[in-house]
Amino acid sequence: MHQLSLTEIKQFKAAFAAEPANAIKARATVNMGVKAASYEASIAGKLNRTFSIELPTDNVTNQKQSGRCWLFAALNTLRHDFAKKYHAKNFLLSQNYLFFWDRLERANIFFDHILETADKPLSDREVSFYLQGPDTDGGQWAMAVSLIQKYGLVPSYAQPESFNANATDDFNALLNKKLREDALILRRLQVTGDTDAIEQKRQEFLTEVYRMAVIAFNQPVEHFDLEYQDDDKKPQLIKNLTPLTFLHDYFSDDLGNYVTLFNAPDHDYQKLYAFPFEDNVQGGTPIQFLNVPIEALKTAAIKQLSAGEAIWFGCDVGQSSNRKEGILANGLYQTDALFGIKSGLTKAERLATRDSGSTHAMTLVGVDVDQGEIRQWKIENSWGEKVGQKGYFVMSDDWFSDYVFKVVINKKYLPAELIKLAEGPATPLPCWDPMG
Repeated sequence: MHQLSLTEIKQFKAAFAAEPANAIKARATVNMGVKAASYEASIAGKLNRTFSIELPTDNVTNQKQSGRCWLFAALNTLRHDFAKKYHAKNFLLSQNYLFFWDRLERANIFFDHILETADKPLSDREVSFYLQGPDTDGGQWAMAVSLIQKYGLVPSYAQPESFNANATDDFNALLNKKLREDALILRRLQVTGDTDAIEQKRQEFLTEVYRMAVIAFNQPVEHFDLEYQDDDKKPQLIKNLTPLTFLHDYFSDDLGNYVTLFNAPDHDYQKLYAFPFEDNVQGGTPIQFLNVPIEALKTAAIKQLSAGEAIWFGCDVGQSSNRKEGILANGLYQTDALFGIKSGLTKAERLATRDSGSTHAMTLVGVDVDQGEIRQWKIENSWGEKVGQKGYFVMSDDWFSDYVFKVVINKKYLPAELIKLAEGPATPLPCWDPMG
């Protein structure tokens, strides 16, 4: 063990004073903060927001103080499909409706996990994982697909946003406290082997979760009239739809044909991985990632954008990003020069050490390609119009390489060898794996 000595500290201080520039950097950073003191405006200036391939878009959504980016990004890809078919680019779908069902479904599958692991101690790594976040509001593309296929879709006006959907912390804390208490009861019952008592308690607990969700998010709508004004200002009205008839009559039924391409250099490429611990709907679409080199993600994304289809993608949005201006670019902050250090973790090392990972989902809606060179990408975010350029971000291609981890692609834009891999057996990974 090494114990710091006063002699060492004096040496550190002398080394700092030996570089006059350090005092100047310190004054700037103390007063401005790290980002402002290290901001490199010339990097931002290279991204001009001109795109050779660009989907017609207009208004953006706002997830506010919630972790529902995965759901917003999924519904944004679907609303663009609706906009193209029915000439209504500002049509919005209800996140609150699906968020309600997600709360109930996650509680149900959480109880399954608790019962399956009841013979393990609470300190077990898997049990600890489930108890740490029984009902979080983050998620994956496949989670949205599972909810949509089971419960359908509704317009945003049919089930508008609620206060608790926009600010989830208080409800999440309360629900998680209840679910942890429920878990202890179910674990004790599982040891007795009394299946009738277990089922009775599960139904009691799920009834309580349903009641909590209705009080927080409102009763999920069962029928509605589809009413909107198209881009030619013509009113449209179709009466008495259900969420499932709306889904099947107005949207493509090919949600099962999408593959999540992942880029994790610390795992084997050309391999399909499964994450059963993250599934949110029992019997729904399993969460699976096909791990491939980053070039495969870019090639597939360009094909899908060229066909006029938006793309759900996941990235580490906090890395080298300017939220206010809506810029994602490597070198945007010259922190190595500011602090006199040299950082050089690879993408594989960042994943393996938990320095980076997929933290946010957004929608790709454009790309600029010049003679085969990818210059920049256009992103539709879900943080409202006051960030970026009216809610839209621009991403440099080298940032894509380093910090984009997954893109969701329709099989028709993938080569046959990747489709075969995506349809084959998946290797399940443990809940502590960095890919999850």
